[in-house]
Amino acid sequence: MSQDVRLDLPFDTPVSDRPEYLKPSAQLGPAEAANALARLFVKHIKRRTEEHRISQDAAQQRLDELISPHPGATLHVEGALQLVSPAFLPPDEEGHARLRRLDASLRMIEEAFPEVGTDIEVCRLSCMMLEGAWRSRALTPPREDEQTADCACSLCRALPTAPARTLDDYRWRQSAGRPLTVKTWPYRDELDSVLTGGWSVVRQMNDLERDLGYRHRFEDDILLFHEYKRVIDTIDTTHLTQLVEGRLAESFSINTARALVCGLYAAHKRSADEYWLQQHTAGNVVLPQTNPLTQSTYSLLQMMDCLFWHVSPDSELWQEEHLASLLLCRVVDDMTDVRVDALTGEISNFWLADMPAHTKALYAASAIALIKYGCLPEARSSMWNTWLMPSTIVWMGLTGRHALWFDGITQGLPSAEECPLCDLQPNACTGILTDGTTLTIAPRPTVSALSPRTAELSARCRVQFPETWPLFDAELHAFEALHGPWHGDTDSMWEVLRRTYIAAVEASRAAASKDRAREVQEDSGVVGAEFFHALYDPQTGREDTAILAYMFGCAHPHFLWNAAGHRPSDLRGDWLDG
Repeated sequence: MSQDVRLDLPFDTPVSDRPEYLKPSAQLGPAEAANALARLFVKHIKRRTEEHRISQDAAQQRLDELISPHPGATLHVEGALQLVSPAFLPPDEEGHARLRRLDASLRMIEEAFPEVGTDIEVCRLSCMMLEGAWRSRALTPPREDEQTADCACSLCRALPTAPARTLDDYRWRQSAGRPLTVKTWPYRDELDSVLTGGWSVVRQMNDLERDLGYRHRFEDDILLFHEYKRVIDTIDTTHLTQLVEGRLAESFSINTARALVCGLYAAHKRSADEYWLQQHTAGNVVLPQTNPLTQSTYSLLQMMDCLFWHVSPDSELWQEEHLASLLLCRVVDDMTDVRVDALTGEISNFWLADMPAHTKALYAASAIALIKYGCLPEARSSMWNTWLMPSTIVWMGLTGRHALWFDGITQGLPSAEECPLCDLQPNACTGILTDGTTLTIAPRPTVSALSPRTAELSARCRVQFPETWPLFDAELHAFEALHGPWHGDTDSMWEVLRRTYIAAVEASRAAASKDRAREVQEDSGVVGAEFFHALYDPQTGREDTAILAYMFGCAHPHFLWNAAGHRPSDLRGDWLDG
């Protein structure tokens, strides 16, 4: 297996002393493009702010006061940008043609908006790397045997055993199904569901205090066009493009131009994906379920993909804590989608990548640790995307399109005693791209008594679901140790939790049944459509997001963790888009 090795890119040297690119990007091959992209990030990344450091220290001090000193176990995650990328094959003729078309569009944007020259270079290098990764996947045999080497660490011992899955198991995931509906607005059709509201609620939660006005409605139109054209054929793309161009001329911002660049990346990726999946379907190549991405190339590739949805203010774009959130919100997405991605052929999934199983376990654990960190009051600084991880896992649990419940529900409830995921400590994972980060597993803190509103949730569970109540009550005590007293909407959150987390625990306790898991999965989309508006409430929305994030992503029996992993089978190439 092409292991990542160290790349000597010191993050503490002045920017002026760091290495520049050896060639213009247009002359680089895929492997050179990946290393050039790493150097570009090293050049621009800003170290964590003093505010962020103080907040982390304050959170740790508060949690230490809730538990007796305990040495704990530590696991180190290597900084992805410190690793050399593998040698990918050069693109084929079609790939070169796609890159030429992309370059022509990027040059037009750069001429009009030179302020986004760096973003354009990131897009160009990312697409070069993506083309090389696709061709290498098609023509180079995978080395799955080395990815599954035995590891005795507590996380690897807790890795789930995935059941066999087929495309028919995921028919509920198609966008033609419920709860997707289409609203007709004065000048466009728009999908009205949790699925399209996800980035909107993240933006509103980020922007609650400062009211920066990110993003303009027409910038969301750009995203809507690229993501959903294949789903809703009636979107008037010509008229939409004219509207965007008109609004762009009226009210330019650097984020608007950045949205255009991100849109080009999304369009290029979809084109490359479709081409290689069509080649597979036609029998011209045989694609494996795995992909040749390594820790470094996977992490780099997520930056443009995530920026597509979560553009920050320009002053914060290169903060390492912001980039860590971008990477790990994609890791969460991959954890819930890995089994269907293995069937449909998605290339950008870390669990299917050319990484050791231990590295995959560390990335998954880092995502959970960051969700826990996002539940802390100290984590809620004024920096953009502070709420990205909590809102991402909540969105995924309520869309009905990501298999958090279908694949997360297991047969039987594992013991919570000495569970490494329960004891995984909150972590901002700031250095996951740069210097690395160290995860800690130690007895988790808990509060002695619940606050009034949380106690009401516990009381309702005790009456209606007495077998599940001890677990639910214990998790509420652990949640309030992180979050502090909860002041959310008891009625709406009870209904959501009753039909998602509690229903999933009840289903895990019962006899194994895909039908039962599918019912919970499908109803999660229905209850999400009914109650997603609650997350917009200026008084309780953030409180509600925090408790759902903890219960969906961090509470025992750990449905997010359980959903990861896949059982090897044949790649089918069906979209089953989510």
